[in-house]
Amino acid sequence: MRNDPHVPDGIRLQKVLAQAGVASRRASEELIEDGRVQVDGKVVRTLGLRVDPQRQVIHVDGERLILDEQRHIVLAVNKPVGVVSTMSDPDGRPTLADLVVDRTDRLYHVGRLDIDTSGLILLTNDGELANRLMHPKYEVPKTYIARVHGEVKPGARRRLLEGIELEDGPIRADSFRVMETYGDITTVEIVVHEGRNRIVRRMMEAVGYPVRELVRTKFGPVKLERLQPGTTRRVKGNALVALYSTVGL
Repeated sequence: MRNDPHVPDGIRLQKVLAQAGVASRRASEELIEDGRVQVDGKVVRTLGLRVDPQRQVIHVDGERLILDEQRHIVLAVNKPVGVVSTMSDPDGRPTLADLVVDRTDRLYHVGRLDIDTSGLILLTNDGELANRLMHPKYEVPKTYIARVHGEVKPGARRRLLEGIELEDGPIRADSFRVMETYGDITTVEIVVHEGRNRIVRRMMEAVGYPVRELVRTKFGPVKLERLQPGTTRRVKGNALVALYSTVGL
């Protein structure tokens, strides 16, 4: 963090805010005077302050401004079953790198999905963002849709929400709901914030309902939506801002 956020050959802060679409130039000046703007973690009130929007971090009312989306690359990927959640594999299996062969950026995968699970996984060129999204401290929620064997009874929901004991420690679901039952297959939605290996599969098996199919549909504020298997989408705009805000960046 810089002690003095002023950059002599930079751009006036109110101009940066106006260009980012925060407010008009005059309204941006009022935001600064009211102490609602931070540069590199420091509240600034000086209208003559000049900044470097390419290097400095600016927040307005606690929300980070993404001033150059080309520098902050986050990709939503719909990982198919059979693809391993790594960028390379010594056994020659399909990897996440095979889904982004047209990109030259160095990308980090945010967590993993096991080879039999499909759905949303994030790739980013921001190592700090990746680290925080995976760190238990930030408790980033992940939403899954599972198809399980059998009709799920209310007692299973209660156990999952209250917490169960697995071989590597206790775990509880943040939320759980039954979506539908068709024959001997029930579709459920489960939200957890931990990233332990095969955690959802192990939780459901522990309460007596082995998973038949599993898809991750949401990671923090980013949704899978209609992204097709094996394809990617840039995370932009409000969703990108929300992702950074989730982990205090």
